Amino acid sequence: MTVEEDKKALRSAMHARRAAVAAADRAAAGAALAATWRREQPVLTPHPDGRATVVAGFWPMGEEIDLRPLLGALHDDGYAVGLPVTPAAAAPLRFRQWTPGTLLVGGPFGTSEPAAAAPEVEPDALLVPFLAVDADGYRLGYGGGYYDRTLLELRARRRVIAIGVGFEAQRVDRVPRGPHDDRLDWLLTDRRLLAFA
Repeated sequence: MTVEEDKKALRSAMHARRAAVAAADRAAAGAALAATWRREQPVLTPHPDGRATVVAGFWPMGEEIDLRPLLGALHDDGYAVGLPVTPAAAAPLRFRQWTPGTLLVGGPFGTSEPAAAAPEVEPDALLVPFLAVDADGYRLGYGGGYYDRTLLELRARRRVIAIGVGFEAQRVDRVPRGPHDDRLDWLLTDRRLLAFA
């Protein structure tokens, strides 16, 4: 099988695995993410000029882990928080600032994103969704390549940290990978935060 065929098969299996996360674990996951972040947060290099470090998250959809408590905690802790704006196919993501109470509008693929009036921000760190992640820091996304393109573009200019966020149940032994797949630096689940070597 090709890498793309392997990815397609794993996506199908991981959608089912994520859907099977117990209701109690799903309900507790959002608060667990925020608590783990605050207890063990990764080193995010502040801007030399004193600007707030920008962390880009994502608004959960479907059966994704609930990131909203973590987004609120980041805002309360003084980070500038951004959410992705999905562009046309084959383009990298852009990010608009989010604060509690920001108006969100519907985006492509069922996403929610800040309205056009919200200022654009460039992240220092990205909280990246995944269907599966392995011990080497490779993630399996939904197949659109948005995060890989975004990381490639941002990392061509400066250091940007990528933190995969999902349920512990989404960890696998190995994710099929191709030449354009970019590694994560950290993993944050409902049970732990760890750095990839």
